[in-house]
Amino acid sequence: MGLLDNLKAKLAPAKDKVGDLAHQHEGRISEGLDKVAKAVDSKTKGKYSGQITSGTGKAKDALGKIAHKDAPGGQTPPAAS
Repeated sequence: MGLLDNLKAKLAPAKDKVGDLAHQHEGRISEGLDKVAKAVDSKTKGKYSGQITSGTGKAKDALGKIAHKDAPGGQTPPAAS
Protein backbone atom coordinates (compact mmCIF):
# COMPACT_ATOMS: atom_id res chain seq x y z
CA MET A 1 0.00 0.00 0.00
CA GLY A 2 1.47 3.35 -1.04
CA LEU A 3 1.62 6.64 0.79
CA LEU A 4 -1.38 8.09 -1.05
CA ASP A 5 -3.47 5.03 -0.33
CA ASN A 6 -2.62 5.35 3.38
CA LEU A 7 -3.58 9.02 3.36
CA LYS A 8 -6.85 8.35 1.59
CA ALA A 9 -7.73 5.62 4.08
CA LYS A 10 -6.96 7.86 7.06
CA LEU A 11 -8.77 10.91 5.67
CA ALA A 12 -11.94 9.10 4.57
CA PRO A 13 -13.70 9.48 7.97
CA ALA A 14 -12.85 13.20 8.04
CA LYS A 15 -14.21 13.62 4.51
CA ASP A 16 -17.48 11.98 5.53
CA LYS A 17 -17.71 14.16 8.64
CA VAL A 18 -17.17 17.33 6.57
CA GLY A 19 -19.92 16.23 4.18
CA ASP A 20 -22.32 15.62 7.05
CA LEU A 21 -21.55 18.98 8.65
CA ALA A 22 -21.91 20.76 5.30
CA HIS A 23 -25.30 19.10 4.80
CA GLN A 24 -26.49 20.06 8.30
CA HIS A 25 -25.30 23.67 8.15
CA GLU A 26 -25.50 24.48 4.45
CA GLY A 27 -27.82 27.44 4.98
CA ARG A 28 -25.66 29.02 7.66
CA ILE A 29 -22.49 28.53 5.62
CA SER A 30 -24.14 30.08 2.58
CA GLU A 31 -25.30 33.07 4.64
CA GLY A 32 -21.75 33.45 5.96
CA LEU A 33 -20.36 33.45 2.43
CA ASP A 34 -22.84 36.16 1.44
CA LYS A 35 -21.97 38.24 4.50
CA VAL A 36 -18.23 38.00 3.84
CA ALA A 37 -18.71 38.79 0.14
CA LYS A 38 -20.73 41.87 1.02
CA ALA A 39 -18.07 43.04 3.52
CA VAL A 40 -15.23 42.55 1.04
CA ASP A 41 -17.19 44.28 -1.71
CA SER A 42 -17.84 47.19 0.62
CA LYS A 43 -14.16 47.47 1.63
CA THR A 44 -13.05 47.45 -2.01
CA LYS A 45 -15.80 49.96 -2.91
CA GLY A 46 -17.20 47.66 -5.60
CA LYS A 47 -13.96 47.55 -7.58
CA TYR A 48 -13.86 43.74 -7.58
CA SER A 49 -17.59 43.08 -7.47
CA GLY A 50 -17.58 40.72 -10.44
CA GLN A 51 -14.75 38.60 -9.07
CA ILE A 52 -16.34 38.50 -5.60
CA THR A 53 -19.66 37.40 -7.05
CA SER A 54 -17.96 34.75 -9.17
CA GLY A 55 -15.92 33.44 -6.25
CA THR A 56 -18.94 33.34 -3.98
CA GLY A 57 -20.92 31.42 -6.60
CA LYS A 58 -18.13 28.88 -7.03
CA ALA A 59 -17.82 28.44 -3.27
CA LYS A 60 -21.58 27.85 -2.99
CA ASP A 61 -21.47 25.33 -5.85
CA ALA A 62 -18.66 23.46 -4.09
CA LEU A 63 -20.61 23.57 -0.83
CA GLY A 64 -23.66 22.12 -2.57
CA LYS A 65 -21.60 19.30 -4.07
CA ILE A 66 -20.07 18.43 -0.70
CA ALA A 67 -23.37 18.69 1.17
CA HIS A 68 -25.39 16.62 -1.33
CA LYS A 69 -22.86 14.00 -2.46
CA ASP A 70 -25.07 11.17 -1.16
CA ALA A 71 -28.30 12.54 -2.62
CA PRO A 72 -30.09 10.47 -5.26
CA GLY A 73 -28.88 11.42 -8.71
CA GLY A 74 -25.27 12.09 -7.77
CA GLN A 75 -23.58 15.30 -6.76
CA THR A 76 -26.05 17.76 -8.25
CA PRO A 77 -27.04 20.28 -5.58
CA PRO A 78 -30.53 21.76 -5.46
CA ALA A 79 -31.07 25.06 -7.26
CA ALA A 80 -29.65 27.99 -5.30
CA SER A 81 -31.78 31.05 -4.70
